[in-house]
Amino acid sequence: MKPELQSWLTEKRHELHQVPEVSGEERGTAASISNLLQACGPDSVLTGIGGHGVAAIYDSGSPGPTVAIRCELDGLPIQEISSARYASQYPGKGHLCGHDGHMAMVLGVAFVLGNQRPARGRVVLIFQPAEETGQGAMAFRADPKFTQIAPDYVFSLHNLPGLELGAVELCSGPANCASRGMRIALTGKTSHAAAPQDGVSPAGALAELLPALATLGQGGALDADYALTTVTHAWLGEATFGVAPGLAELWVTLRTVSDTRMTELIQEAEQRVTASAHAQGLSVEITYDDVFEACRNSDEAVQILTEACRIRDVPCRLVPTPQRFSEDFGQFGKGAKTAMFWLGAGRDHPQLHNPDYDFPDALIPIGTEIFLTAIEETLKT
Repeated sequence: MKPELQSWLTEKRHELHQVPEVSGEERGTAASISNLLQACGPDSVLTGIGGHGVAAIYDSGSPGPTVAIRCELDGLPIQEISSARYASQYPGKGHLCGHDGHMAMVLGVAFVLGNQRPARGRVVLIFQPAEETGQGAMAFRADPKFTQIAPDYVFSLHNLPGLELGAVELCSGPANCASRGMRIALTGKTSHAAAPQDGVSPAGALAELLPALATLGQGGALDADYALTTVTHAWLGEATFGVAPGLAELWVTLRTVSDTRMTELIQEAEQRVTASAHAQGLSVEITYDDVFEACRNSDEAVQILTEACRIRDVPCRLVPTPQRFSEDFGQFGKGAKTAMFWLGAGRDHPQLHNPDYDFPDALIPIGTEIFLTAIEETLKT
């Protein structure tokens, strides 16, 4: 990559970093991306896809497959801790997952394609909203405008702290775990703290469920039976000494390698919750948020990315197990051959979603060049 392009992309990354918008609110980010893409000479730019999604289309004019490159628009509702001159200007919000860097890479692809159209077929650059809630990819694909894209191949990446800076890991088959947030609301009856016998407290059920749900999924090997349940929040009544509580909430994240195992884990968890609640005279309501289906990589798409890394002389290692974290990128695999690769952010780099995380700018040319080479390899035959 030419130094002037790398410098420009780094500048754009820093500008995006300063104005993070959380899932579903990416209007300003989408407008900035649309303006930048227009300057990169696409044949068309689609906006408002599945919310604030954007797609730039580069058409060779010759028959061939449609190759899409996907990145994410959204930031996180987390206060950033940073002394960088480009730190977030929005209190309580930050690009603490690296989506600003992912966008910069795809903008780099747009710049190159604007000067050199694909040899055949089409390339579509997707800027997807609401990845962090698991709702964005599904909404993007459900939008009527998606029929104008209809990709045959979709490639994506995620930066990965803990992996050597600039190195790549890939796996075929299961790539990211399925997960969902389970919200359990227990309702009894409040009473005066001096007369708890006149109420129905959910305290006992809450105390019982905290360890019981944890035993349903204790992690272990990332195989077909893998299941992990993580308690993330618990609440019991109001912060007062005068009231015996009548309400409680428990939030648990369920995680599995496969969607089939997730269905089983949901049934096991719901049965355990219902039994505890009814045994203590409580009513119960269970709802779900942040629902992510399992993400799978296509063997053919993995081979293309592996070859792209070889051509670009990027260290690439095939690994046998998926990542524990979730991704809604798997939605694009419903109708296309897809693969996500993990690009190392450094062995000692702060973890994703940490307040002190920042995307390493050194990754911008590496990711951009892998994407460009994957496009070339896919469209050359």
